[in-house]
Amino acid sequence: MRKATKTVTTWLGVVAGIAGLEHGYFEFLQGNTRSTALAFPSWGPPCDPDKIWHACEPAMSILPNFLITGILAMLLSVTIIIWSGWFVQRKHGGLVLTLLSIALLLFGGGFFPPIIALVGGLAGTKINKPLTRQPGSLTRFAAKLWFWPLVIFLVWVLGQFPFGYFFNDILTSIMYFGMLLILTSLPLSVYTAYAHDSISQV
Repeated sequence: MRKATKTVTTWLGVVAGIAGLEHGYFEFLQGNTRSTALAFPSWGPPCDPDKIWHACEPAMSILPNFLITGILAMLLSVTIIIWSGWFVQRKHGGLVLTLLSIALLLFGGGFFPPIIALVGGLAGTKINKPLTRQPGSLTRFAAKLWFWPLVIFLVWVLGQFPFGYFFNDILTSIMYFGMLLILTSLPLSVYTAYAHDSISQV
């Protein structure tokens, strides 16, 4: 088993589940009301998307009902957390996580949480695949970076809310940097895990 790949898959799944759970909770709080569009802010009034750094957590749902969407998003998120923590290393475990990420997107789990879970699911499909290539110089270099991209990703994603609570304007002004940081550290976390596994199994 590729241990580093298993680690990164688990963490990405758990983080995606936590973020999706938060989206679902605020949709649930909006009650048995109809959403007016396919995409909407998961945080209802008085949250103003133009004034808060996370734009009131945008999401989408193919079901035009906040209450049902919120319940489904929370159930899917809990399932993702449990699956990622205990079952993702099983046969087809990565595929199941991938399918759950798509369901999370369609039923109110936001946009970034499903992307994170999807990347984790794709990485999870490789957990039990044998390594057939000899590591090259780039792979050996990436192996030395293992865990740091994942740490950066986790600190940034999980630290945004407490930081944004006190420094909303600062976080709003650097959100493009934040998105770039997430979109960079996310694939790097997976690649450095792969590289670490490649070196450790030589």
